[in-house]
Amino acid sequence: MGKIAWVFPGQGSQAVGMGSDLAEHPMAKAKFAEAEAILGWSVLDKCQCDETELSRTLYTQPCLYVLEAILCDLYREQVGDVDFVAGHSLGEYVALYAAGVYDFASGLKLVQKRAQLMDQASGGKMAAMMKFDREELLQKIAETDGVTLANDNSEQQLVISGTPEAVDMVTSTVKAKRAIALNVSGAFHSPFMAAASEQFQEVLAAVEFADAKIPVLSNVAPQPETEATALKERLQQQMTGSVRWLEIMNTLSDLDVAEAVEVGPGKVLTGLIKRTCKTMDTKNIDTLKSLG
Repeated sequence: MGKIAWVFPGQGSQAVGMGSDLAEHPMAKAKFAEAEAILGWSVLDKCQCDETELSRTLYTQPCLYVLEAILCDLYREQVGDVDFVAGHSLGEYVALYAAGVYDFASGLKLVQKRAQLMDQASGGKMAAMMKFDREELLQKIAETDGVTLANDNSEQQLVISGTPEAVDMVTSTVKAKRAIALNVSGAFHSPFMAAASEQFQEVLAAVEFADAKIPVLSNVAPQPETEATALKERLQQQMTGSVRWLEIMNTLSDLDVAEAVEVGPGKVLTGLIKRTCKTMDTKNIDTLKSLG
């Protein structure tokens, strides 16, 4: 039997109504109650509200963390542990939870602080670009001040981040099939998040990390790692560093992963994997029903 990896999606995968089928499950119910005590608001209530509110970073990130952690725990009860875990941006926090690096509450408190800081960010811009000359685009990013590669999602899909002027300069001068400004408050995954990152470090430093029970591939360093100190250092760099998802997918392929299971709402990551790792099987665990 081939190796299996669990992958956890990040912001952008949320959908109104997600998690409603978990409301009465005993284990999920306990987790939702624990989350409400920490956050001061109900994840389930936010998931049923209008799309604008749910899509606000302040709420999106904790909601995704809680739902993905619950689905992970329920799925683990059925299949046991896997060979590798990885998460896209916010999803890395769930991957670390899945690997036993910290408990549910500790991870949620980190995500809550991260969401607050990112929600308060302002003045930056992000844009997704699809189908372009990759060499030309990377060269333009390199020679343009104030813009950086934020998410390297696949050969033909990436996100740039920076000042509005610099982002507009790149999107207007490099030919792409689509260039879409993202509805975010700041220039996430770029050096412009340095002030927020410094504030976050104070909270992160107080959380004790354990060695991972499952190797984790991090956004800023897409190689398997289990050592606690290294995993914390990687997470420290994540807010200002690029999400190197293309490299994560290629590394999973090099590690002979035969199946990638996306644990969480949506099918963003399995879609990217199908286009990049054509021989890798994929599966989605996004509802109680999908658990079988």
